[in-house]
Amino acid sequence: MKRLRRRMVSLFALAGAAASAGATLYAPDAQALDDGTVVTSIKPVHSLVSGVMEGVGKPHLIVRGSASPHTYSLRPSDAGKLQEAKVIFWIGEGLETFLTKPLESLGENAKLVTLSDAHDLVKLPFREGGPFEKHDHDEEGHEDGHHDEHGHKDEHAHEDEHGHKDEHGHHEEAEHHKESEAHEDHDHDKHDESDHAKHGHDEHDHDEHGHEDEHGHGEEAHADEHAHGEFDMHLWLDPQNAKAMLHEIEEALVAVDPANAATYESNAKRLSQQLDGLIEEVKAELAPLHNRPFIVFHDAYQYFERRFDVTAAGSITVDPDVIPGVQRVAEIQSRVKELGGTCVFAEPQFEPKLVQVVTEGTTARSGVLDPLGTGLDEGPGHYFQLIRTMSSSIKDCLSGNS
Repeated sequence: MKRLRRRMVSLFALAGAAASAGATLYAPDAQALDDGTVVTSIKPVHSLVSGVMEGVGKPHLIVRGSASPHTYSLRPSDAGKLQEAKVIFWIGEGLETFLTKPLESLGENAKLVTLSDAHDLVKLPFREGGPFEKHDHDEEGHEDGHHDEHGHKDEHAHEDEHGHKDEHGHHEEAEHHKESEAHEDHDHDKHDESDHAKHGHDEHDHDEHGHEDEHGHGEEAHADEHAHGEFDMHLWLDPQNAKAMLHEIEEALVAVDPANAATYESNAKRLSQQLDGLIEEVKAELAPLHNRPFIVFHDAYQYFERRFDVTAAGSITVDPDVIPGVQRVAEIQSRVKELGGTCVFAEPQFEPKLVQVVTEGTTARSGVLDPLGTGLDEGPGHYFQLIRTMSSSIKDCLSGNS
């Protein structure tokens, strides 16, 4: 009889523990993040999110293959994923313009994370007319330091839009950023990402100075600014910015799925350390080429340039959606001849014939730079391969190995 009583007590205890565990598992505030319930916009974002989610689930990627976020059309299957999503990560409407309207309805039940608003992330304004005009004015003395978009030296002590310097001489560090009054309107624990998706940067439809490009490329420069806002949105091309995005990704995932907080935090810490190593690796690889200017297809690389001290001395087009005019092509051809044995880089998403036109009759070599890594496999390792591939492409072409 005593043995039966003890068995009954044990069964009740087990039932109580199971009920308690079930209550925790299905608490309304907790959301298990299964495969596909996290949606990402472009491959570099997908890579960073995949890395933080490793061991928990796999995010869905919208812009696949060689597609460009500048011209992408949302597929029905992507629309379905947005409706089912619990978390959506994107750079912001300044880049993935095709998502702006769908997110107002399809993603209304998800937590929307705009990575261009991440803490400690440095945003650079567009260079008026692209790098071509910048280096026309300040090429002399280039080796002594980078110059801002107005032709002023920064002596490797670049200040961001908030006026802070960092220990690298390019970007501000976290401790300075946290003290900045410029971010008093961005409470990291309370900011509403959905407001950014709905309102975005409408107030930045014009350039930051409120006047036309004085270099005769106003139509192209302003087409870019109208389409993509005030800031250059290729933010991920500086791994230091990728670190800031990792922190934002981690916090968003922990908020939605606290049961896996330890995994997200551990993954983010590991990836952050790996990004530090990546920065040092690429700096060392490109150090011998800091005074070797090159030409790019469109002005998308200033974050990479500033972080790794390399120089795009011209871009074939300011806005990849606008075909450059005869005058601009002639100017780039002249620039290429002046530079001698330089490199002109195409991009896989856009027409390569323009590169052939500007290099015809010159000693310039051609290469390919892909800011999205469209030809690389998606997944946690994609981001690191993207930065290394860009570095290798620049090194090989400028060294005459392409």
